[in-house]
Amino acid sequence: MENGYYTWMLVSASLVLLMTAPGLALFYGGMSRTKSVLNMLMMSFSALGVVGIVYALWGWSMSYSTGFANVDGKAGKEIAMLFSDPFNQFGLEKTDPANYVFVAFQLTFAVITAALISGAVADRLKFSAWLLFLPIWVTLSYFPLAHMVFGGGFLSGAEGGLADLLFSGKDGAEVAPIDYAGGTVVHINAGVAGLVLALLLGKRIGFGKDPMKPHNLTLTMIGAGLLWFGWFGFNVGSIINLDAYTTETGLVWLNTTLATCAAMLGWLAVEKFRDGHATSLGAASGVVAGLVAITPACGNLVPWSSMVLGLVAGAVCALAVGLKYKFGYDDSLDVVGVHLVGGLIGTVGVGFLASNGGGLLTGGGPKQLVVQIAIAVFAMLWSGLATLIVALFVKAVIGLRIAEDDEVEGIDFVEHGESAYDFGTGGGARRASVLSSSTTSATER
Repeated sequence: MENGYYTWMLVSASLVLLMTAPGLALFYGGMSRTKSVLNMLMMSFSALGVVGIVYALWGWSMSYSTGFANVDGKAGKEIAMLFSDPFNQFGLEKTDPANYVFVAFQLTFAVITAALISGAVADRLKFSAWLLFLPIWVTLSYFPLAHMVFGGGFLSGAEGGLADLLFSGKDGAEVAPIDYAGGTVVHINAGVAGLVLALLLGKRIGFGKDPMKPHNLTLTMIGAGLLWFGWFGFNVGSIINLDAYTTETGLVWLNTTLATCAAMLGWLAVEKFRDGHATSLGAASGVVAGLVAITPACGNLVPWSSMVLGLVAGAVCALAVGLKYKFGYDDSLDVVGVHLVGGLIGTVGVGFLASNGGGLLTGGGPKQLVVQIAIAVFAMLWSGLATLIVALFVKAVIGLRIAEDDEVEGIDFVEHGESAYDFGTGGGARRASVLSSSTTSATER
């Protein structure tokens, strides 16, 4: 069992890595305009580079070490010890490979959480600002929330935690929060961060007036498929009960699949009735909405309730992506409508549908629902405040937004000196001028 566990966890870590690059990169890249596709790809790849290093240097320690857990008292230390040695509960000897495998898996979670934010700021965020934002944001927002939820901190069932303050039990909360694979830590966190950045950056030039359609939906569909494939590492790798290792992983795989299928159909149904067309973009977005919603609930539902949750998530997220036009914030690639709303649906929805009589609609009363709402609200407040602090700091140091002329020209060429597609006619007057100057200089030399 031990060898099988380590093997699967390394496979899961690799699958989650695939979700960021190329999965998310292609998903966002295809949704972008022609002049910003490379920048979107670069934001995902750079998140991998920056957050990967930061996680190894101090992210793991902040999230799971016993030293950081001291702020939560004895229960927090015990849970953090368990996570630093997953087989400690079986009495197996602690080994370095156990730590390395778990560090590898959790590193990929931190990476994709940060990368998700980039979809809200397409076309207009300085690449240098993004690189400065990443390490500070994960330090102030992601690592503390990961500790609170996964490391036995304030949003776990530990003594003195939020759930314990609401409904105290003998040695901790009477009703422990449910967040199997990161509804709060990953999706609510990234969704709120995307909203804060979008508000601070302001709208893209021409938002609400000019068409800003995805430039390559083929890339988006491929990216969505890779995200779905990689998500089995994300959810099925987040094993909670090692005693039920085999049966739990099978249930999580099935719940993840069925919720995603239902969400895609729910999104397409809304499109068909509202717009008269079921689109490929809607299918891809519905897939991601379902994956997001099932993430916190995948180990605590049964197949029928997973389909219900997915159907609701797909339909509601299809409606939620239009809120940016109603409220006037420019969430470029619908991070808020899919990840924040989808994360809230999954985190709160499990309070209604938790299996074994734990949810409001399954005979468990309102306590689980109250706890789920409380942790969702806390995560939103934490992420919002942390992101605001980081973004204002970055803005004061180097600025956030590229110049208007640069935005019109296209962020790919301005920030990276490249173009995703060479149509043989140049990329604008300034680009032609630069290319001409470069050619002249080369000839003179």
